[in-house]
Amino acid sequence: MPIDATLIAVLVILFFTTLIRAVFGFGNALFAMPLLAMTSIGLKVAAPLMALLAVVLSLSILAKEWRSADLGSTWRLLIGTLPGIPLGLALLKGPHENTGKIVLALVIIGFAVYSLLSPRLSKLHGEWTAYPFGFVAGILGSAYNSNGPPIVIYGTLRRWPPERFRATLQGYFLPSGMIIAAGHGLGGLWTPVLGWYFLASLPVLALSLWLGAFLGRAIPRGRFDRAVHVLLLLIGLLLLVRTAFA
Repeated sequence: MPIDATLIAVLVILFFTTLIRAVFGFGNALFAMPLLAMTSIGLKVAAPLMALLAVVLSLSILAKEWRSADLGSTWRLLIGTLPGIPLGLALLKGPHENTGKIVLALVIIGFAVYSLLSPRLSKLHGEWTAYPFGFVAGILGSAYNSNGPPIVIYGTLRRWPPERFRATLQGYFLPSGMIIAAGHGLGGLWTPVLGWYFLASLPVLALSLWLGAFLGRAIPRGRFDRAVHVLLLLIGLLLLVRTAFA
């Protein structure tokens, strides 16, 4: 396929949103999807493209930082997620999808604002606390494809340092991302056009990951935590606006 304005726009979007993922460990899809939807590739290419790239990103970050991952929290979060998935599917089939998204957005915004204004948050100590956060993530993930915020909030309340924060998130997102990508493939969404955009994106991802790793190490822990809360605030606002004007 030729190099055209659409390809360039897609690569620019993926570069900057991947940079967010490389630095903070989350957030790229929530920013990339509405931007990619504005291009001519359409959601049927954008959604499986982001799913495939999410697997690549998780593997790339884990390959460098797997020693920092909190494996105990990872499997507890995953176990907690499983029983939440059918409840999320039931919620998705119900008549109150937009209401649920608005509530989710308000919870994310409220937590982010509180964290920014009151830095002395209580620290979660018990390992069992991973299960309820994973359960909520399972509900929100299957209902609204938004399993990230509860896991991010859990990591901030556990006071993970930046390296553990990024690595543990990837340990959680990798298996879920593989399941989503496989589902797209079984659903017939893996097309030659998707393959072209995926291969064209890999060099851009490599550059963005390299730059993101450098920037991530350069951010002190205190500022990293604050930046995570600002990013959560932006995600909550984005979700609220998208739902209100859907």
